[in-house]
Amino acid sequence: MREALIVWGGWSGHEPEQGANIIAGMLEEEGFKVYLENSTEAFADPAIADMSLIVPIYTMSKIEKEELLNLTKAVEGGVGLAGYHGGMGDAFREAVEYQFMVGGQWVAHPGNIIDYHVDVTKPDDPIMEGIPTRFPYRSEHYYMHVDPSNEVLATTTFTGDHAYWIDGVVMPVVWKRKHGKGRVFYSSLGHVASEFDVPEMNTIMRRGLLWAAR
Repeated sequence: MREALIVWGGWSGHEPEQGANIIAGMLEEEGFKVYLENSTEAFADPAIADMSLIVPIYTMSKIEKEELLNLTKAVEGGVGLAGYHGGMGDAFREAVEYQFMVGGQWVAHPGNIIDYHVDVTKPDDPIMEGIPTRFPYRSEHYYMHVDPSNEVLATTTFTGDHAYWIDGVVMPVVWKRKHGKGRVFYSSLGHVASEFDVPEMNTIMRRGLLWAAR
């Protein structure tokens, strides 16, 4: 049986515990044995190197050097890493090694909660198969600094309504990448747990978890 570790915590506005329980349910439905922890200390356990998948849901906060070293070593060795929104893309802001692994870092969400569109750029990818090529979404519209080596699966375009100087900027929303031998998946969708009720978001996340898991 494949095993997955979910580590949740950090800023409560992203409802990390609720999100962790939803992700745990997804993985259990797919046959995983799931471990839930609410401290970054879990990343320091050498046993994580034997996991199939690690899911961080830990907005902001800090990660200790030995925790980060063990986490990145596990992923480089082949453990999958997958996550969403600020739980993975705005975690441990001072840890550049973590950002290097994830492939991006949140920097702004102009307008806060707004309506926007997500455009699927690789409809033939198994993660995106059957997802509408453009679908509406309401959430924080994530502006991120991103790694050019990411394989981008979906994007969004900023209008400039809330920051005129980014009008027309096309920003990655969903990507996958490799870090060492490990597969890394990220989606910027999912500000609060209720967004898992959006079929497109839910399907993309489930498939991304499965793709990343070894």
